[in-house]
Amino acid sequence: MPGEVRVFPNLEGLSLAAAESFADAAAEAISQRGRFTVALSGGSTPSRLYQLLTLPPLRQRIDWSRCHLFWGDERLVPPDHADSNYRLARETLLDGVPLPVAQIHGVPVEVGEGNDVAQSYEEDLRDFFGRDELWPRFDLLLLGLGSDGHTASLFPGSPALEESQRWVVATPPGTLPPPVNRVTLTLPAINAAREVLFLVAGADKAGVLHHVLQGDVGLPAARVRPAGGDLYWFVDMAAKARSGGL
Repeated sequence: MPGEVRVFPNLEGLSLAAAESFADAAAEAISQRGRFTVALSGGSTPSRLYQLLTLPPLRQRIDWSRCHLFWGDERLVPPDHADSNYRLARETLLDGVPLPVAQIHGVPVEVGEGNDVAQSYEEDLRDFFGRDELWPRFDLLLLGLGSDGHTASLFPGSPALEESQRWVVATPPGTLPPPVNRVTLTLPAINAAREVLFLVAGADKAGVLHHVLQGDVGLPAARVRPAGGDLYWFVDMAAKARSGGL
């Protein structure tokens, strides 16, 4: 079984544990490297995690002046659009913590079409992490799991799954809503992270979660295996209940 699976009674317990892990990862990264780099996830599941990070005592435990926030994927909609991953993070996290604006590294959706946005975001990442680096090295990368097995904006059958050079690519809409074009980190960029944390909640995820944890590589989430990092699955009881046992 790839990674370590931790099961929690409900989304609240999962979110609290994830917030603690976020704070611990930040403290370790800042102590060892002087900064904390994290790629956020979209979707509804991380909302409560983000809210908890704005509340005491977690808000005070994190040195926000040394945090740099990125996104694992983004929908190609304006940043104030209801489907924007940036908007979700702004409303639930960014507006509630003392994070310097210059350290919020959003996806530049305003530059144009998907390929242009992907190239621009990759340039931003290369400028930050270093142009001599083979891949970006996030301290923590948050991911979700779609009921079709997708993660970030890497969908089953997508050519993006075989990308081996680029850090960021454009992807078309998947089979799940919303039906919008996107950009996403590639699998090698994701698998270069020091720590990857999946957040999985809800009975509708149970079946696909079972297949992912069994290593079905036809499902993109099953191909997330950090080469030199740790992989964790934080799962609620509803997602576990019908997954054949974890």
